[in-house]
Amino acid sequence: MTRKYFGTDGVRGRVGEIPITPDFVMRLGHATGRVLAARESGRHHAKGSERPAVLIGKDTRISGYMLEAALEAGFSAAGVDVCLVGPMPTPAIAYLTRALRLQAGIVISASHNPYYDNGIKFFSARGTKLPDELESEIEAALDEPLSCVPSAGLGRARRIDDADGRYIEFCKGTFPFEHDLRGLKIVVDCANGAAYHIAPHVFHELGAEVTTIGADPNGLNINQEVGATAPAALREAVLAQGADIGIALDGDADRVMMVDAAGNLYDGDQLLFAVIRSRLRQGTVAGVVGTLMTNLALEHALAAFKVPFVRTAVGDRYVMDMLQQKGWLYGGENSGHILCLDRHTTGDGIVSALQVLSALREEGGDLQRLLGDLKLYPQKLINVALSKGFPWQEHPLISSVQREVESDLNGCGRVLLRASGTEPLLRVMVEGQDASVVLRAAERLAAAVREAVSS
Repeated sequence: MTRKYFGTDGVRGRVGEIPITPDFVMRLGHATGRVLAARESGRHHAKGSERPAVLIGKDTRISGYMLEAALEAGFSAAGVDVCLVGPMPTPAIAYLTRALRLQAGIVISASHNPYYDNGIKFFSARGTKLPDELESEIEAALDEPLSCVPSAGLGRARRIDDADGRYIEFCKGTFPFEHDLRGLKIVVDCANGAAYHIAPHVFHELGAEVTTIGADPNGLNINQEVGATAPAALREAVLAQGADIGIALDGDADRVMMVDAAGNLYDGDQLLFAVIRSRLRQGTVAGVVGTLMTNLALEHALAAFKVPFVRTAVGDRYVMDMLQQKGWLYGGENSGHILCLDRHTTGDGIVSALQVLSALREEGGDLQRLLGDLKLYPQKLINVALSKGFPWQEHPLISSVQREVESDLNGCGRVLLRASGTEPLLRVMVEGQDASVVLRAAERLAAAVREAVSS
């Protein structure tokens, strides 16, 4: 599918610039509402149908107020009811949409991006990302004139007052009833984002002594020097407080990083492996899905357990697509998106952390022990600013330096260049067994990209 507005995770951009403007977002709500209304009408035409209804949540960015109002207006004009929950983790919207039997869930968030970005992402009635064909219908509907149903058919809006408690109980329900977190001192970093009023309660109600950081959002500080994309703050807090473990979420709480008592950081690849080892003790694992960025060491470790592994494009929607194709349950990204489809329909930072903590309770010891012999290969990622439409794939300088770097690695590593699906960046990644070689190779290749772009 050729997408005009939808990227790998909905519609995203700089606030005030197309497509993240109030007029476009109102049109997006209207277009989505018309598509949903048409589908519902076709599904229930024999007996007549009530208005379809959607759920709208957001993270803590100041622009969320504006975009929420624009979406609400668009849906109402299309004859779609709206349920509002305010700041709420992305995976909570997936859960609540399914639990409340609504037609779609909408999240206003730019995930790990700075506050001046924002985006709109969608969940289906089943709590999964929208299929490509539905996104295509919405994009086509965006080209149609904005209209309004008759007044008697306008959508209504209401607030779901118990959304917090519903989701907290759901998260707790993914942790084995026979275990608790008593005796554990945990630092939870909420990234000044959507989980600031959710995550601390989940871990506290399971028995842990909880300290929070990054739980004072002001509309402008989401992901700012805290959270999964800036784990140094968590490491510092864990060491300062003598905590047993630290958990860092990102702005919309769909990804997670963890820190042990010694201050060691564990990324998505390592945490996924900890979950897989736990599941293997309980039975079999049909297979695991990673991405082009997944560390080679994880692939090799899974092979040692005779667990099939496949890679897909970067983005949790692609991991999900492959899991559905294979009929598998587990996958993830090193950025901290972890999918445990035996617990949730989408990636969930809180639920993923609970699966790791459950493994700790079952096996004892610490995170390092859970990982066994898994040692990640050195990997260096450098982001280089990229002008829109720049033909980096065909640029002779970039291609030449890439070939030279791959030759220098001599079969003991790999190189990956890919354009970000959410930001105007080219991600330059080099992985290998020798950290110094990897660093030099990545810097050399990134310099070549910068030179190519500037020329």
